[in-house]
Amino acid sequence: MPRERLYLFDTTLRDGAQMNGVDFTLQDKLAIAGMLDDLGVDYIEGGYPGANPADTELFSKDRNLSGTFTAFGMTRRPGRSTSNDPGLAALLDAKSDAICFVAKSWDYHVRVALETTLDENLDSIRESVRAAKARGREVLLDCEHFFDGYKANPAYALACAKAAYAEGARWVVLCDTNGGALPDEVEKIVAEVVKHIPGDHVGIHAHNDMELAVANSLAAVRSGARQIQGTLNGLGERCGNANLVSIIPTLKLKSEFAEQFDIGVSEEKLASLVRASRTLDEMLNRAPNRHAPYVGDSAFATKAGIHASAILKDPATYEHVKPEAVGNRRKLLVSDQGGRSNVLAELERIGIAAEKDDPRVARLLEVVKEREAIGYAYEAADASFELLARRTLGTVPNYFDVTQFDVNVEQRINAKGERVTVTMAVVKMKVGEERLISAAEGNGPVNALDLALRKDLGKYQKHIEGLELTDYRVRILNGGTEAITRVLIESRDENGESWTTVGVSPNIIEASFQALMDSIVYKLVKSGAPA
Repeated sequence: MPRERLYLFDTTLRDGAQMNGVDFTLQDKLAIAGMLDDLGVDYIEGGYPGANPADTELFSKDRNLSGTFTAFGMTRRPGRSTSNDPGLAALLDAKSDAICFVAKSWDYHVRVALETTLDENLDSIRESVRAAKARGREVLLDCEHFFDGYKANPAYALACAKAAYAEGARWVVLCDTNGGALPDEVEKIVAEVVKHIPGDHVGIHAHNDMELAVANSLAAVRSGARQIQGTLNGLGERCGNANLVSIIPTLKLKSEFAEQFDIGVSEEKLASLVRASRTLDEMLNRAPNRHAPYVGDSAFATKAGIHASAILKDPATYEHVKPEAVGNRRKLLVSDQGGRSNVLAELERIGIAAEKDDPRVARLLEVVKEREAIGYAYEAADASFELLARRTLGTVPNYFDVTQFDVNVEQRINAKGERVTVTMAVVKMKVGEERLISAAEGNGPVNALDLALRKDLGKYQKHIEGLELTDYRVRILNGGTEAITRVLIESRDENGESWTTVGVSPNIIEASFQALMDSIVYKLVKSGAPA
């Protein structure tokens, strides 16, 4: 039986850009559009032509995309004609394949926000769709506040949707703009709408104010909607939009949807979903959500020993899908709650051969539990665990020794009469028979120490050239000025591979030093540097 086509509409570049702290450059928008197109998303909404210089320039050039590149904007303003509305003119003149209009569909908003009549709002919808169709564009209408509007005045909300469809709109999109609808409400209302407008012309646009945007999107599909709008990683104003990174694998991997629908994302491209999600986070210079469904570091991580033991026998015991399907991987976390099964599984993953009854495995588990009791967290520091395991099993070369380091923070008045803070670190080390001294200034003591450590590693310097620190997190484990400090450092190499190391000490600089050292040694091990 042939499957129905279900269409994906991404609004990361427009709705996603409304999230606090998100600011896309033109180059960012072009890169994200290309990534979405490569993934197989059908519609890519670029933004609002004329709203800002970046969007205006984006719609002034060809983008060489196979997907439908869409401009977004309002229907004509009340009291204006379609030929005398600058905003509408910018939409019609933009180089786009489609135009997505937004219009009020809640009578309360028409009266209060637009300060116009219900009939004038309907005329605006009809005339705007008609004008875009006359210019040869595919047309979509986002019915803003549709679910609130339908609950208040079903006849008028439906009249707005039907007006767009009657004029030739390809899609009429029902928007839960305030994010306050429940899945059962969405399912019932969409079921009513598709009695008047064919489901293959109806879309859903859900906001996440109750953590229900994904559920509401799927509910709409169950009732007949055949387009889903959302954003990568759920970006969007307030609490965000429906997360396409969660929706796409659900549609592909859950039989209820996979057996009935076909989407533009292939199995091959689905396996690149983790990379797409993390690429966006890197552009935004923010740490990925490690607890994100499907793509987070913890999405397929198991801490409890009995769970790990079952997973080793059959992963389906505690995994709802295969992690490889979305480009993720299984993690059996090594912690004070884990058992021998977790340790053996992690050793196997990192390529360390060990027998189940090897006494060194038992010793490694003891060491992990001892160190986690004083504050170490190996479940969050994969690279530090690998080094600890290799050292316990005797397979980490002694590449170099740091014999002494000194970090000095000085505040002084510079030549311009300005008060400045200067931080310098000096590191003395021994590499083989060679003794080296390196000094570096940094933005703070940890940055200075990091730069000094990596400044000159003698014969190993070429192996760490691409190493960089990308994230630094500190947690105080108990109160008072003598508190124990845990430092987690995330590093990345020239190939984009990242790892995390940990250090613990009452002294934050010492804890940072431990994590920095592990990061460098891990890079040397990974690079196959000779002893």
